[in-house]
Amino acid sequence: MSYTVTVVFGGEREYEFALREADVASTTKEQARTWLANEFEELECTPSNPMGKVLVLDMVLNVAKYGGEGRFEQGTEWARKYALYTAAALDRPAVRVDVTAFVVG
Repeated sequence: MSYTVTVVFGGEREYEFALREADVASTTKEQARTWLANEFEELECTPSNPMGKVLVLDMVLNVAKYGGEGRFEQGTEWARKYALYTAAALDRPAVRVDVTAFVVG
């Protein structure tokens, strides 16, 4: 099974990352959540939940938003890690992160 993570910043601005199954399989959900949580904190993301509880989907969306389109557009190592950890955390073969609509599909 292959994995694809697409990050959308509106209109035609979509960035797709194809991942190898072996890479995703060798990454635990715990590792993925830890990386996303660290980036969430480092980027000083604002929690979506007013009670302060941060769910994995909140981390996925906010880390993409606060990380910025430039990282994805340039295909940086950070963007590839984001895609890998997002795929591992959500354990889905295809993930679409729509930053503009603030939804994961």
